[in-house]
Amino acid sequence: MDVLRDGLLEALRLLFGGDAETWAITALTLQVSLTATAVAALLGVPLGAAIALGSFPGRRLLLSAANTGMGLPPVVVGLFVTVLLWRSGPLGAFGLLYTPAAMVVAQAAIATPVVVALVAAALQQVDPEFLVQMQGLGASRARALLALFAEARLPLFAAGMAAFGAVVSEVGAAQMVGGNLAGETRVLTTAAVLATSRGEFALAIAFGLVLLLIAFVVNLVATLAGQRERVR
Repeated sequence: MDVLRDGLLEALRLLFGGDAETWAITALTLQVSLTATAVAALLGVPLGAAIALGSFPGRRLLLSAANTGMGLPPVVVGLFVTVLLWRSGPLGAFGLLYTPAAMVVAQAAIATPVVVALVAAALQQVDPEFLVQMQGLGASRARALLALFAEARLPLFAAGMAAFGAVVSEVGAAQMVGGNLAGETRVLTTAAVLATSRGEFALAIAFGLVLLLIAFVVNLVATLAGQRERVR
């Protein structure tokens, strides 16, 4: 109990005491995870919509792959991205390994299957005749699709929140492709692991509490935005 109390006090000190290192780590955590979530949304929403609404060979295989990808171990993703970005790897010439960009790539790879699977599931719950009815009323295909997304906006919000939750809390891929370099690629999860390995349990708990606070605030903002749209 003393360790938990000390961790809480340390978290308050780090957050409200103006600790520059903690704020830098927190800012990088948000930057990497929000960017990865945005990339996953840009890739996953169209693919999920195509799976839900389209009819083409391999559709069920893609959906099964996306559902399987929701449980993909981050360490496996980290290993795959590390091989790709290694100096002798296919993308080694870009020099991205052990940079925030590499962490974004790895986290986007983790989040994209989550977005694809949840978007497909959300759109499949909408009345199959919805698009036909919209087009029958004179709407173009693009307008009908926008109306469909508006109809399923709350589940789409949930898909985004699930993707963010998956990446902001993962540590394996971030550690492997980022290297946990102080001032460069250290995020809250890898900082907590490092503190634990040094026996600094109060500091590790503090980083964990800060991470939970970030996840809560981001999800609260997204939830409030979704509920506001629902009221409208």
